[in-house]
Amino acid sequence: MTPPASPDERARNGRALRRRLPRSTHAEVPGAQARADPVAVLAAQGLDRVPELLPLRYERMAAGPFPFLRGAAAVMAADLGSLPHTGLEVQLCGDAHLLNFGLFASPERTLLFDLNDFDETLPGPFEWDVKRLAASVAVAARANGHGDKAARRAAGTAAGSYRRTMRRLAGLGELAVWYERVDSAEVLPLVRRRDRERVESGLAKARRRTSLQALEKLTEVVDGRRRIRHEPPLLERVAESDGATVQRVFTDYRATLPEERRLLLDRFRVVDVARKVVGVGSVGTRCFVVLLTGRDIGDPLFLQVKEAGPSVLEAHTDACPPPHAGQRVVTGQRLLQSATDIFLGWASGPAGRQFYWRQLRDMKGSAAVETMDPLLLEGYARLCGRTLARAHARTGDRFAIAGYLGAGDPFDRAVARFALAYADVTLTDHAALTAALTDTNTPSRTPRSGRLG
Repeated sequence: MTPPASPDERARNGRALRRRLPRSTHAEVPGAQARADPVAVLAAQGLDRVPELLPLRYERMAAGPFPFLRGAAAVMAADLGSLPHTGLEVQLCGDAHLLNFGLFASPERTLLFDLNDFDETLPGPFEWDVKRLAASVAVAARANGHGDKAARRAAGTAAGSYRRTMRRLAGLGELAVWYERVDSAEVLPLVRRRDRERVESGLAKARRRTSLQALEKLTEVVDGRRRIRHEPPLLERVAESDGATVQRVFTDYRATLPEERRLLLDRFRVVDVARKVVGVGSVGTRCFVVLLTGRDIGDPLFLQVKEAGPSVLEAHTDACPPPHAGQRVVTGQRLLQSATDIFLGWASGPAGRQFYWRQLRDMKGSAAVETMDPLLLEGYARLCGRTLARAHARTGDRFAIAGYLGAGDPFDRAVARFALAYADVTLTDHAALTAALTDTNTPSRTPRSGRLG
């Protein structure tokens, strides 16, 4: 057996890769003629979604360039897939925009900051996640009224933070890298004094986002029994027949948990099930919320059951499609997060559809990016870049990546230029979506024509 290359050899391999793909190359965006029609990409995605929810998805995406970018992971995946790449693979988040980072509780009840969405996770070139993060920073900066200079600086800060963190982690041992995490206590020192009160308020709000709080918000008493509210189209109780199906799927999900988690889950019983609309890009996928109770109704547990389909990256990588999309999401989350939800699991449902399960609320919180001034957004971009590098270092060759990135800032500057250019692309794509939604001359819209169905 050939012994593995040493860290120094792998770092040299990373540096040598610059000859094939100079770091300045990462500034490129695909030309307009080389791109797929973004509206057609979105329409094709909608073919397997709940039809009556698609107008809501497009309405949310049309609200502005940043919501559009959030929902257009498939569009950006196609763009990234058309560009030269390093081939330095990690487990990608696949949708590493600013709002897919946030706070959540570890099993030890510590509030951590980390990636929090893994619907598109798949192995792929590390820079795809970095570029999506940087592009989201630039789009968010413009949406907040910041100038292009500030937008470019914030995007470059995200890339620079990623690079410096990856180089730091390349100097640590394997266990040290695995145990690396960002505790919420580390967030406040990074924030200017005048912004700390707002950030502290966000942390406190996250700590209150538990199943007990969800019980008050999402349920009501009907005929003396606690039931999930019926607030269509965002929250709809399912028919009894669908509830029975969820119960069968629940049994399969239980089998994917470790034995001690199954024992804990068995102390709860299913009370009610509802379909719930979540997010922007996920609207139209089949998503349910399950109310369970333990000792009594004052001891609730809310689980989210979310449909998992093929990753938007699958068509653009050489990775073999995993046999179960729900398992793909769960495995990716366990690899990338510094601590993972104890109820994370997967199961198959009716018609062969695949799902993953997790807690709906467990001290979760996200940043109010839309209210950030340039300095606060830059600080948040730095935190996200650091967090993304930590996740990638667990799953990829951190020595080769650090060697490729280098001690200087050519990569940072190239990604910042990419981010600003891609913000222009997003503005154009958003305009195309709004035009398609207002095209009253084509009542029957099809993906073939580049319009929405």
